[in-house]
Amino acid sequence: MVHAEDRGATGSNSENRGQISFKEDVRPILQIRCLECHSGNGQGVVESGLNLESYESLMRGTRFGPIVIPGNAMVSNLNVLVEGRAGIRMPHNRKRLTSCETTILHDWVNQGARNN
Repeated sequence: MVHAEDRGATGSNSENRGQISFKEDVRPILQIRCLECHSGNGQGVVESGLNLESYESLMRGTRFGPIVIPGNAMVSNLNVLVEGRAGIRMPHNRKRLTSCETTILHDWVNQGARNN
């Protein structure tokens, strides 16, 4: 988990926030904001094949290809969709992710999208 004392004074934004943990930082966001549609036989799984129940299924991506490009949040569809840089925004018809949540996902992908 990222703590204020972990943030450095220099380096990139990802480095300033410390190491993002999939288990403690990313997974809770996915559970709260995404699993209603992207688990089991949810609409997101049916329509795209994207299941977000585990790290492995997230990294498998959709039936159309990967959704996370480790080290590159600018082209990772996960980030493009939750940040609203596409014609659609995730989650559909629900409250948008907060800037803190999108920053965590952005930084995690830029840090290599590790299963940590």
